[in-house]
Amino acid sequence: MRDVLLLVDVLNSFRHENGERLAASFRVRYPALRALLERARAAKVPVVYANDNRGVWDSDARSLVAEAERGLAGDLVAGIAPAGGDRFVVKPRYSAFRLTPLRLILDGLGAERLLLAGTATEMCVAQTAIDARESGYRVTVVSDARSSVEERNEQLVLDYLERVVGVRLTHEHTF
Repeated sequence: MRDVLLLVDVLNSFRHENGERLAASFRVRYPALRALLERARAAKVPVVYANDNRGVWDSDARSLVAEAERGLAGDLVAGIAPAGGDRFVVKPRYSAFRLTPLRLILDGLGAERLLLAGTATEMCVAQTAIDARESGYRVTVVSDARSSVEERNEQLVLDYLERVVGVRLTHEHTF
């Protein structure tokens, strides 16, 4: 089975509504996110970033990284920034599939299962997981490598994803 690691909104300045709470959660879970990314790269698993476009459609990953570095968790960005060979898409809404070329990229990579991590679990990660399942992919959310605004809502959505949508949850993933 061909795995692809899909990182949702990890390049984030956290300068938005609820940004401070999300940044705090991101800081706590950052070590697991970074470790997951390092394991994926070591195993030669393709990595795809899907990030909010912030109103700009130029897909300039460098400018998004620079903006995130100036944000509330900027000191952490270098450890998870895109590297050579990683793919990158910008998205206008919650789902990384909606109005993006993500499906074409994943099909080109031969993806069968998506390993999802990122921010915010109860919004963008959840919507991406649902759309991924509807697109025919197997989906695993790596629960230690994602962050959220509200832990109660996060748990509700994780339960829904697992019980209703058919998403697999794991605390840590090895390749």
